[in-house]
Amino acid sequence: MTNQEIIAACNKMCQNTLMETLGIEFTEVGEDFIVAKMPVTSKVHQPDGVLHGGASVALAESVGSAGAFIFLNSKEVVVRGIEIAANHVKSVKDGYVYAKANIIHKGRTTQLWQIKITDDHKNLISLIKLTTLTLPKNN
Repeated sequence: MTNQEIIAACNKMCQNTLMETLGIEFTEVGEDFIVAKMPVTSKVHQPDGVLHGGASVALAESVGSAGAFIFLNSKEVVVRGIEIAANHVKSVKDGYVYAKANIIHKGRTTQLWQIKITDDHKNLISLIKLTTLTLPKNN
């Protein structure tokens, strides 16, 4: 598959899911990374009008899990997030946030991802570590 076909497939997977509800859109993929963006609107705000940390974590897990599935290159597995840790270092009220997931460890059963979430000005918003588990697909 080409990079554009991978991005299109990822965006198609988002239909009728939390990712679609949050407006997450995959935009870029490379040899060891994948990027998605999410609009920062009142839909993802906490009560005081800034991006909710839970929305950031949902974005991070979405992009990291998609990356794990893509880079494992197998239709015979499912990927599940088993641990996620987030440090939120800056708030954002509007625009977009961008999650870039880089693979740190690509094992057969577990993968470790680092996800950096930045704003429109490339300021670091959150730094997240995600561990994924690969399981055989039940037919």
